[in-house]
Amino acid sequence: MKKDYSEIAAHNFLSGYNCAQSVFLSFADRYNISPETALKLSSSFGGGMGRLREVCGAVSAMFMIAGLERGYIEPANLEVKTEHYRLIQELAGEFKKEFGTIICRNLLGLPPGSDSPEPSPRTEEYYNSRPCEKFIRYAAKVIEDKLLNEGSKDFPVKVKSDQN
Repeated sequence: MKKDYSEIAAHNFLSGYNCAQSVFLSFADRYNISPETALKLSSSFGGGMGRLREVCGAVSAMFMIAGLERGYIEPANLEVKTEHYRLIQELAGEFKKEFGTIICRNLLGLPPGSDSPEPSPRTEEYYNSRPCEKFIRYAAKVIEDKLLNEGSKDFPVKVKSDQN
């Protein structure tokens, strides 16, 4: 049975995890990453990176998964590095096309600047006032469609590393 990553990511968010954790955790078993490690690794990216309200946590998780799928390991191989950065820019572009930005504060309609480091209590009112679930669902769908599915091979063209 095929996993519904969007549904899993949304469930994670509604269980109290931040946006980055919600998305990253839903794909962790694919990379043999324990749930605890996945949650710790992605914990700093919630709230637009520690509630700085910069890059959306769901987008950060997309980028982390792109690194696991198609990241580079050879710092001097500029062709491979360029293709990876092209992939990141294309993933960001998909998200921007849908929502207009990848910046947390803009997605939430918040004023410029960072937010208090204290997280908001996860209440029914919180979930009803936050559009984050749709960002999380969309990020998980983009990962699945653009990185994992058979049709994703040309998004963008993969450049093989000399060590592969």
